[in-house]
Amino acid sequence: MSANRVRVVVTGLGATTPVGGDVTSTWAALLAGQSGVKAITEDWVDTVPVKFAGTAAVDPAEVLPRPEARRLDRSEQLAMVAAREAWQDAGAPDVAPERLGVVVSSGIGGINTTLAAYDTYKERGWNRLSPFTVPMLMPNGPAAWIGLDLGAQAGVHATVSACASGAEAVGYALDMIRAGRADVVVAGGTEAAIHPLNMAAFAAARAMSTRNDDPAGASRPWDRDRDGFVLGEGAGIIVLESEEHARARGARVYAYASGVGFSADSHHITQPEPEGRGVIMAMTQALTDADVTGVDVKHVNAHATSTPAGDVIEVQAVAKAIGTHPLVTSTKSMTGHLLGGAGGIESIFTIKALHERLVPATINLDNPDEGIEVDLVFGENRRLPGGDIAAVNNSFGFGGHNVAVVFKGA
Repeated sequence: MSANRVRVVVTGLGATTPVGGDVTSTWAALLAGQSGVKAITEDWVDTVPVKFAGTAAVDPAEVLPRPEARRLDRSEQLAMVAAREAWQDAGAPDVAPERLGVVVSSGIGGINTTLAAYDTYKERGWNRLSPFTVPMLMPNGPAAWIGLDLGAQAGVHATVSACASGAEAVGYALDMIRAGRADVVVAGGTEAAIHPLNMAAFAAARAMSTRNDDPAGASRPWDRDRDGFVLGEGAGIIVLESEEHARARGARVYAYASGVGFSADSHHITQPEPEGRGVIMAMTQALTDADVTGVDVKHVNAHATSTPAGDVIEVQAVAKAIGTHPLVTSTKSMTGHLLGGAGGIESIFTIKALHERLVPATINLDNPDEGIEVDLVFGENRRLPGGDIAAVNNSFGFGGHNVAVVFKGA
């Protein structure tokens, strides 16, 4: 790593998730091993084979002013709630608009708006559509609204790479600051896709758990009895800042955002490459970019969605790229899988683990599968060592997208 390369720090955190309406309540729930997965109560639940999900613990429409909430898709509402928390947590930085950027992504975008608007069009005609329909459904909508809210002019972007979208947003934001395009970037991911069409489509792909008799126990990464992922919703946003800018204003620093690695499997549209070569490549690139070795990495927040194929492939790749020593956990066991929002909230969880030197335990892991050599954290939370350590957040997506982000303790 170049000695004069810009160092990037994390100065603000914001989240709204299935286990809490902000970072504090979410983190407390993770440390307590609480699941946010519950039975769906909507009228349409009898039309789909999967009858549970990780619905946001706090309805964002009740947090935002009603006139504002009405012109936002739910994915945008969640993103706005998390972004405002992160911005205030960072101390509302005084930054020139042309030096402020936004990178907030979604895997699916305003799918609820798209489907509801089409129903309105069919049943009541085009002139009954909201004039905000297009801004509500476009995938860059969350980023655009946050950019408007903050007055960001250095660039407002939305990277779309399925379930890797939120992590890719963080990586892109890191590169924006390093390249000198911005001093401060608000970055992360959001998703609100709990809708019967999505539930039915994922079920048709045999990707989701059907443990309807035990929603809270359905997301069980690495367990022999896992049978698919659990859909969740929410948003996770972080404020990234050049170290120089943060130090000049006396900002609190949670961690360094030190490296990112990207790769593509080019293997199958939904299935992971069985040898984990792309995953290894992403992690290896991220370590090199962060100027650390596997020995420095003490924690991995794994992508681990609770699918039969992906979970073990990932930890075998971790063992090859980093080693068997890091404490590895899957917070999706409690939040479910937020798709494009996963990389956002799990970056926060990785940062919090580093900052507090404490790794939340994976829940529902009663009988670990074969072929796992890494140190899985389950049963109880585990302490991280002091000193200069690093942690990795992994996110992978349909299409073979792989992203690994390295954070270092501050």
